[in-house]
Amino acid sequence: MIAVPSERFARGFFDLSTRQLGHFFQKLQNYRMRLAICGDISDQLAASQALRDFVRETNQTGHHLFVDDPSALGAFLRGGS
Repeated sequence: MIAVPSERFARGFFDLSTRQLGHFFQKLQNYRMRLAICGDISDQLAASQALRDFVRETNQTGHHLFVDDPSALGAFLRGGS
């Protein structure tokens, strides 16, 4: 799994209308790689119901993840929730 701090992505990356996020996730999935975006994206979530739905669905499937911090990622990888 690749973990990337959320602040490393350009702000527009989380705007689903640009399709960048979806294409990036799909490309990683095609190469059988997993991605965890670690960090606070609450501003972007507050601005977009579609993004909130995308994050919830992504975290439910568990292939790629959005987590608040590296410790939350560690807990998930150790079998926590």
